[in-house]
Amino acid sequence: MKIKNKTCVLLLLSFFVTFQSCIDHKTLAFPQSLGLEENIELQKLLDKVRSGEYSEIPLKSLKDLFVQDQATEITSNLVVKGFVTSSDAEGNYYKEFYIQDNEENPKAAIKIATELTDIHNKYNVGREVYINLKGLYLGEVRSGDGVIAIGGTKNEDNEIENLSIFQTNNQVLRTDRSEDLVPLDLGLAEINEGHIGMYTRLMDVQFPQVLSGKTYVDASDQFDTHRTIETCFGFGFTNFMLETSTFAAFRFELLPTGLGSISGVISKTYNGSNLVLTLNNTDGVQMDQSRCFPMEISDFEILFEENFDEGKDNTDFDFPDWINYAEKGRQLWTEQVFRRNGYAEFSGYGTNDSENEAWLITPQIETENYREVYLNFRNAQHHLESERNKLEVLVSKNFDGINVLNADWMPLHGNLPNPNDTWYQFKDVGLIDLSQYLGKIHIGFKYTGSGKNPLLDGAVMIDELRIVAR
Repeated sequence: MKIKNKTCVLLLLSFFVTFQSCIDHKTLAFPQSLGLEENIELQKLLDKVRSGEYSEIPLKSLKDLFVQDQATEITSNLVVKGFVTSSDAEGNYYKEFYIQDNEENPKAAIKIATELTDIHNKYNVGREVYINLKGLYLGEVRSGDGVIAIGGTKNEDNEIENLSIFQTNNQVLRTDRSEDLVPLDLGLAEINEGHIGMYTRLMDVQFPQVLSGKTYVDASDQFDTHRTIETCFGFGFTNFMLETSTFAAFRFELLPTGLGSISGVISKTYNGSNLVLTLNNTDGVQMDQSRCFPMEISDFEILFEENFDEGKDNTDFDFPDWINYAEKGRQLWTEQVFRRNGYAEFSGYGTNDSENEAWLITPQIETENYREVYLNFRNAQHHLESERNKLEVLVSKNFDGINVLNADWMPLHGNLPNPNDTWYQFKDVGLIDLSQYLGKIHIGFKYTGSGKNPLLDGAVMIDELRIVAR
């Protein structure tokens, strides 16, 4: 078994053995209602999978073979299955469509770049397809855009080119199975690059009031219009972007003014700089509830606040009354400043420690005379590649200010950094309820990683920390 990019050889060999043993061949079926030629080609492919001549590879594992800045030809006998999530019927897609691995609760999705137009006539939303990957390419249509895709060849810039119509018709084979996809429900703060290509439903969202009376597309835009979607999140809003083509049939429909849900496919802007939601149509726009409004900070007393703007760039963190403690390894949390904005950061890169576990702990905060207490901050990451390289947030009621490991620390949960977040982009953690920890408390931020393992040497960042109560 071969693949032309040497970095993928060992991975692909191991996948071959694993997938042969995992596939339930009894589930393979070919359609009876398609055209005879199409039916025969699909049957031939599935027969090859049954016989072991070809191997079916999970969609997620296929994406794991992607090599940054490379377009890799697949020379092995591999097949991948998926369900179509996007539609060009309303003109909001052109020469591309997405598939995901399951009709509900998907774990992976991928783009198919093709010269075919009017794709929906053959590959409608929910249609099951099998793709014969041999001779096709895995990469990005625009290098660095972050959207992994299947193409028909590559160009001199190591980008994939669209499947020809011949390749599409002969290697992207539909079955007679067509499902009603169950959208993956997401809050705006949950969306990450792992959701690209998935059919999703964004919950509890609305368009900003300033867009009242506006349409999906601005008549002055040449290609696409971006409209902000927002949801109430703590003391403000979390935003996301809706992208609509100027060729979409619904481009001049009015944006709804209420709160609700909106269903579509997660994608990226043309240059890959931002995640966006793209609609198949407006049938999945259900926004007729009363609008939401954020909580008012003026209703709360600020018990503790730190914006880190007094930090000195690239120095060990030493703010008064804070604890900076290395449990494993030698590296400490640092003060960082970028474009006049200060923040706290821990990076495992270059520490040369086999293990890094490091704590940054707030001064003592008095909360016992309040009914409601909340923690809020913003966080970001860069170079996180594993869930084991992480930030934890904890609270203690019995930390004595000295012995970190002798205290009882309870985990807190919020919108913390993860490997799918865009690098260096701060996000709101949300309101973390501390009301069950009334008394004299400390908040601890714990980093876990490694300076010797390149999968575990990423960085986490903290900014705009405050604890409020009423």
